[in-house]
Amino acid sequence: MNRTKTEIACGGLLFDMDGVLLDSTPAVARVWHGWAVEHGFDPREVVRAAHGRPSISTIRDYLPNSDHHAENREVERRELADLEGIVPWPGAIELLRSLPINQWAIVTSCTRPLAEARLVAGGLPRPRFFISSDDIKNGKPAPDPYLKGAQLLGLDPADCIVVEDVPAGVRSGKAAGCRVIALCTTMPEADLRNAGADWLAENCAAISVIAAQAMNGHITLAVEEIEPGAPRN
Repeated sequence: MNRTKTEIACGGLLFDMDGVLLDSTPAVARVWHGWAVEHGFDPREVVRAAHGRPSISTIRDYLPNSDHHAENREVERRELADLEGIVPWPGAIELLRSLPINQWAIVTSCTRPLAEARLVAGGLPRPRFFISSDDIKNGKPAPDPYLKGAQLLGLDPADCIVVEDVPAGVRSGKAAGCRVIALCTTMPEADLRNAGADWLAENCAAISVIAAQAMNGHITLAVEEIEPGAPRN
């Protein structure tokens, strides 16, 4: 396989949660598959559309005339009840523990209760800065979530690295002015490149911290980057 080890300097990292730090794909798929069948939609299409976006955005797209908040409460209830099989992605816990606590944040499209439940279920370290869909007005792909993340870290967005796994999240990070590492855990490589990702990597195990200097806030990462068209395991 063709891999290029690239060094990246930044002041902080902003991580999406599902598909980046946690593998919750089976749980997400079960909930949205059931919802799609009940409402007469193509389950595969709905599951794909739901990844990486606030659930209420998906509901608005498919049921424009429904009681969106009532539907969203029901989807959240199902998601909270289905935490089976949620595990950290390879390298996620090690990567988080190698970073200074005040130089990273989780920026998720989940609601706060669901994000908290999945964080515990997956055994992730607790972040100091934790942004959920409850904390912003416009969700991904709008820039708001990652602008908020950069603000909490006290950084210019250009000094932040976003780590994402879906095109909506990549576009959100780029629109905020951040650089983006996209992980090929959920979506095809071509979709992530077309969304504007600066680098592609397999998962968090492909990202390591070379240096993290708390005094001046500088972080240097090494990323095993997937070259365009390179074969993968």
